[in-house]
Amino acid sequence: MSITYQPKKKKRARTHGFLARKNSVGGRKLLSRRRQKGRKELTV
Repeated sequence: MSITYQPKKKKRARTHGFLARKNSVGGRKLLSRRRQKGRKELTV
């Protein structure tokens, strides 16, 4: 068995970060849902 998860902060931010969310329609919907729910942090 090999180790598969090797975290990188830059990769994580670029894939799941705020700007990545803002870029797509679905991402913007997700942000608005999280704002409605009252999330302290919207993204990573």
